[in-house]
Amino acid sequence: MAARALDATGAAELVQAATAAPSMHNAQPWRFRCHLARRTVEMRADLDRAMPAADPQRRSLHVGCGAALCNLRVAAAAAGWRAATHLLPAPDEPLLLAAVRLTGPERDAKPDGAAGGEPGGEPDAALGRLAPQIPRRHSSRWPFAEKPVPPGELADLVEAARAEGARLVFPDAWHAASLLELVQDAEVRDAETPDRAEELARWTHPWPDTADEGVPGYAYGPRRRGGGAPVRDFGGRDGPPGRTSAPFETAPNIALLGTAHDGPADWLRAGQALERVLLTATGAGLVASLTSEALEWDDLRALVRDPLTDVGQVQMVLRIGYGPRGPATPRRPLAEVMEVV
Repeated sequence: MAARALDATGAAELVQAATAAPSMHNAQPWRFRCHLARRTVEMRADLDRAMPAADPQRRSLHVGCGAALCNLRVAAAAAGWRAATHLLPAPDEPLLLAAVRLTGPERDAKPDGAAGGEPGGEPDAALGRLAPQIPRRHSSRWPFAEKPVPPGELADLVEAARAEGARLVFPDAWHAASLLELVQDAEVRDAETPDRAEELARWTHPWPDTADEGVPGYAYGPRRRGGGAPVRDFGGRDGPPGRTSAPFETAPNIALLGTAHDGPADWLRAGQALERVLLTATGAGLVASLTSEALEWDDLRALVRDPLTDVGQVQMVLRIGYGPRGPATPRRPLAEVMEVV
């Protein structure tokens, strides 16, 4: 298959897929610059959507951008491209998080330090098969069934994380229960820390509105009434009208996503692994919710790490299971996040 031109329509399709990724409070902290002649898409951080109180090191920002990068690679593979991905390609330009060069299978061997695709091979078929799950993947903050996930499905999720250079582990019931306590501790701290409370208020919209960012009230899910699921409660006591409460599962299926190291490149890899896990789970009929509350406090983050597993540096806590699929949350118009040159 010969390398072909990248046109504005094709670039828009790639960026559209990228922007369907999850991000902290659905802030969508990314911008894309598409160089058509060079068949290259650059992703930059949008610091107007950073959260200096809750995410001072921008770890979560990088994780969200990494998830968007995974979606872009998935869409590229589905369209027949190989994607040679450079993370943090310009040390003197720290907001440039990644550059993705699109090639045909016979062009351009994989550069040193790049990720995605195989030199001289076909587009990544395994990635491309995940493309139908991009518009179907939504976080679900509803109760899940009291049902374990079969070992074969868990193994597929572990492999999805491994393929992106991360580890996914499933802590035992004792540690999973302790995670709920850590999340509750973080909720109390957040509420008592004015700048964090202000950030949360900026990115949550309990009342009906037309915002194209943040977490809308219809996606909050019910208040937790019992159960051991570590679910972030965006509503608190001021949730949308008619919000109910419900019992959540008592034995949730919890997973920890981690990386060996803990720098910006590792956070980007974690985001790619996170999205690959979520897309794989969606394809298997599973739903998931994410929580990073306890990871946003250094002392609590250390306790999230499971001492019985080699998870490394925990980058995200996932709750996975069978239940209602969450609703789609709003996305910014492409014109706000995409530039074509």
